[in-house]
Amino acid sequence: MAVGSIDPYNDKSSDLCCYHGHKISRTPPIMAIVAPNFNRSLFATPLTLSQSRVRIPATMATPVASTGSTADQFKDHHPSLEVLGGARDSFCPIIKTHLDRPYNPFPVFGSNRHIETIFAAFFREIPDVRLKRECLRTKDDGTVTLDWVSGDARSLPENSPILLLLPGLSGGSQDAYVRHMLIRARNRGWRVVVFNSRGCADSPVTTPQACSTSFKYLMYSASFLGDLDEVVGHVTTRYPKANLYGTGWSMGANILVQYLGKEPGAKRFSGAVSMCNPFNLVMSDEDICKGFSKIYNQSLGKALGGILKKHLPLFEDIGGEYNIQLAANAETIRDYDEGLTRVSFGFNSVDEYLQKSCSADHIKNVQTPLLCIQARNDPIAPDRAIPREDIKMNPNCLLIVTPKGGHLGWVAGESAPLGCPWTDPMVMDFLQHLENEKSGTQQGVNVFQQAVEA
Repeated sequence: MAVGSIDPYNDKSSDLCCYHGHKISRTPPIMAIVAPNFNRSLFATPLTLSQSRVRIPATMATPVASTGSTADQFKDHHPSLEVLGGARDSFCPIIKTHLDRPYNPFPVFGSNRHIETIFAAFFREIPDVRLKRECLRTKDDGTVTLDWVSGDARSLPENSPILLLLPGLSGGSQDAYVRHMLIRARNRGWRVVVFNSRGCADSPVTTPQACSTSFKYLMYSASFLGDLDEVVGHVTTRYPKANLYGTGWSMGANILVQYLGKEPGAKRFSGAVSMCNPFNLVMSDEDICKGFSKIYNQSLGKALGGILKKHLPLFEDIGGEYNIQLAANAETIRDYDEGLTRVSFGFNSVDEYLQKSCSADHIKNVQTPLLCIQARNDPIAPDRAIPREDIKMNPNCLLIVTPKGGHLGWVAGESAPLGCPWTDPMVMDFLQHLENEKSGTQQGVNVFQQAVEA
């Protein structure tokens, strides 16, 4: 594979994309519930992304000039955006070109938070990328999977910056928003790896032998950081010369921010981005049980139950307080958490589990440069849950709130409506600037750009 390019798949005949024996649906499961009457024939030919098929020269975030103070240099952001945080004066100049522009949602598709959320989940292009899967056995004999871009182990320098991607609840490397960020980072010369939680993205959970002996944590948990810690340790040990960065969406963002605020391993991250973070899971649970948002609750509950059903034989005789049938046939997220999650992770109730899984409680302790991006009209990650005061007080954090965007939508910007979310160019400029400062040299990036241009 040529340096600076992504190898596309050749199989366009079905709604499944295959890599190394794994088949993953191109269509996010949420739409099977939310919009069952949509005409599937519209997607008989999968959508493609032009930038995944061509070599794109690496670009660099323009460094801030050294004259004058940072605060003096930075002009106020566009009034359509809310921008605050203890790192406002130091981070805003890095992404000034993005903050100067108004947030203009795409007509119709970006006009309503539910339309935008559904449109992005069902209609956004899903780039074709060849991935190489690595199964990582955890300390309790569970399994998580890491999806790397195939060929990067040979083609990228050992010190290439690493971007670890954490998808949302029940999500994985098959999701459009994950792949768009993967493509953008890879075309900057970054090594990218997707962390798929247990059972997600067709990942195995464990072996029957481990399930009957030492297997403890059955599936995901918004409060359990052990798997992420093992992944971080594995990745940094494998590439000790590279700087590590993280980007999380929704529940993945909640887990990432918790990790940054409470775990010693957080020091291994050189920077991070949180998007659509629910922050306060109690508030999120309240909102997702109201009005039209009940659709997302039902969809995600069934998606989690569907993942469990794939591995049901492992858990049929588990006993104890577990209610595997309730979790496998979950109508809501709470059903799944009641039957499985709260028991597996030692909570007395779902409410206790939610209260102790809030990243809002830990963001004040984050010492890693952190960019948080939220949408004010997010139906799953409510605006009222954003810990604004703690973000203001933390000199390492910057918060950007867009007036619209839905949940994992942000159908706006130059690539709208079918391309990458509005957030992606800003996120990559932010991370690239951190890497430039951390590495202290642009030599590696220049070498990569020369290879691409050649």
